[in-house]
Amino acid sequence: MGYTECVSFNVAVVGATGAVGNEFLKLFSERGFPINELRLLASANSIGKTLAFKGQSVVVSEATKDSFSGVDVAFFSAGATRSRELIPSALNAGALVVDNSSAFRMDPDVPLLVPEVNPGDFNSNTRLISVPNCTAILLCVAINSLRSLGTMNRLIVSTYQSASGGGAAMMHHLEAETRALVNGTELPTTKLNHRYAFNLFSHNTPIGEDGYNEEESKVIEETRKILGMPDLKINVTCVRVPVLRAHTETVTIEFDGAAPSVEVVREAIANAPGVRLVDDRASNRFPTPLDASGQGDVLVGRVRQDLSNPNALCLMLSGDQLLKGAALNAVQIAELVLGIAK
Repeated sequence: MGYTECVSFNVAVVGATGAVGNEFLKLFSERGFPINELRLLASANSIGKTLAFKGQSVVVSEATKDSFSGVDVAFFSAGATRSRELIPSALNAGALVVDNSSAFRMDPDVPLLVPEVNPGDFNSNTRLISVPNCTAILLCVAINSLRSLGTMNRLIVSTYQSASGGGAAMMHHLEAETRALVNGTELPTTKLNHRYAFNLFSHNTPIGEDGYNEEESKVIEETRKILGMPDLKINVTCVRVPVLRAHTETVTIEFDGAAPSVEVVREAIANAPGVRLVDDRASNRFPTPLDASGQGDVLVGRVRQDLSNPNALCLMLSGDQLLKGAALNAVQIAELVLGIAK
């Protein structure tokens, strides 16, 4: 594509009224994404709503197969079903499509892109790119710089995933349930199998025959694809915690041979793009979801040798699921492909 910085684009956002959709609008303004026309699309229930963008009110329209005429770039964040239904029409209309759903992530012909990790996994003919699972994005950004320090044989990951991963509705439910418990009033109804406030539970996705839930399987499969390491051994346990925004993960990395020193690892992390080292042992200050929320870096700390295995080291990370785990990664993909990367 022969795009240059002086070009502006007709942009569509499918799922504009959701939590990730709102982040797109903020990012377009903050990053100066060159927009000629902004088309906000959502379900029929949202027809006529307005969203603010650069001081103006933009009316939301229904997302249909006829919504993409003249669109240059289409960002999708409305779930896999809607992506499968509408993306072919967007592609036929000539749009570059960046899809935040799971619909095409494991399609071998569709790049699964994290710009800091695998920016070369597309070519001039690429018109559909998938945004990976949020947990996989944060993990890959955090550990990518360590790949030059030795061959990784295995990852052991435990996640502490916030309500933002379930969208605006889950965030609102956690707030409402917390207020009800604090005030001693009736709890709001929920489709969850567990009380959320002051609790944690195994990630609320279906369990497969192997005992792993869908979220865990996504992290395993997508991490391998992003890193280009199809045989990488990965074990993941995903847990939902009563935090509004930003996911946290603890990671053990096993190497083929002795693990690099903590000092070398800390230096690599500190110099990695999209990463901020937060590793102050003296003050016991390490990554937290509160510090990660509202900004685009993946915070990494708790770097230490695994005392049980000289070939392994451990770390902890936090990252904003709505930003680097979703909308920010999508916008960075578009900037990369269009040749307007910051």
